[in-house]
Amino acid sequence: MDKLRVMISGGGTGGHIFPALAIADEIKERYPQAEFQFVGAQNKMEMEKVPQAGYPIEGLWISGLQRKLTIDNLSFPFKVLSSLAKSRKLIRKFKPDIAIGTGGFASGPLLWAAASKGVPCLIQEQNSFPGITNKLLSKKVARICVAYDKMERFFPKDKLVLTGNPLRKDLQTALPADAQVKEKLGLKPKWPTLLILGGSLGARRINELISSELENLQKLELNIIWQCGKLYYDSLAAKHQNLPDHIKLQAFISDMREAYAASDIVISRSGANTLSELAVVGKAAILIPSPNVAEDHQTKNAEALSSKSAAMLFKENRDSHELVALVQDLLENPQKQKELQDHIQKLALPDAAASIVNEIESLLGHVG
Repeated sequence: MDKLRVMISGGGTGGHIFPALAIADEIKERYPQAEFQFVGAQNKMEMEKVPQAGYPIEGLWISGLQRKLTIDNLSFPFKVLSSLAKSRKLIRKFKPDIAIGTGGFASGPLLWAAASKGVPCLIQEQNSFPGITNKLLSKKVARICVAYDKMERFFPKDKLVLTGNPLRKDLQTALPADAQVKEKLGLKPKWPTLLILGGSLGARRINELISSELENLQKLELNIIWQCGKLYYDSLAAKHQNLPDHIKLQAFISDMREAYAASDIVISRSGANTLSELAVVGKAAILIPSPNVAEDHQTKNAEALSSKSAAMLFKENRDSHELVALVQDLLENPQKQKELQDHIQKLALPDAAASIVNEIESLLGHVG
């Protein structure tokens, strides 16, 4: 079916947007003539990222409920009704063969409307603890693709398929040699490398922990690649001037393959996509989950890995000295590093996008 018509919704954060784009790219590779219509939330990052990736997008007037009484909360019922009405209109106009949701507020009304119109629907849940949108949709959709086992606690068991989280294709090939990358980046060739990730915007608490202990970390004789995020770069660069060449403070890392290739230990948040990347590249990780996300799902993601000795969990309210001690312990214990690497790599599902598109083909009666 070269003229496959695909409607996709996922957004609010990169964790919902990039899996949606990875699924679209896989469909496009198999069906070059396929037509796509993305649906997002107005004024959210998908309205910028999706067109940049070459796909059209329509925005819905939708947002989540706030934890306290606000004007936005009072308008929520009207937003839902408005979004359902626009979703129905978009579905009538586009006539999708399949509707796909990867989470985020916009995917709720879109997939609810699509399922009500008899359109086959599939959702992809990235986290070990699902968001409210996918929980609500689970009764309406035909297939639920997940990245963790034991998800029958939240979803109908007969709809579940363990596929993993779709990743960008550049991480599905072998990483460059670490010596080559270290030379290119100007790092010390014989020193281990600590990679610190806080996302494109940055993670305030991770930056605080690293900034307060940078001098002590330097005493461990290691290279540091520190992605601090664009919100924090200027203040941190002013605070830590004249850093040696083997410490790279960056607002954003454009080439993650190089960063992963050079690294031995990674300190990171525990968003689902980052964890899937760490599994594919097989890196020893110290996870510092953000407590400020919906349903505290980052902590649950980190606990799911730490319970399998696939990563180390470090709560962000712990003392910064304890983090340095943990890094030092890993550096001095290569066997522990190897154990973490082996265990996280066993959880990797690098062909997730292909597996999800296989499920889409199955729903539509087209195999292969």
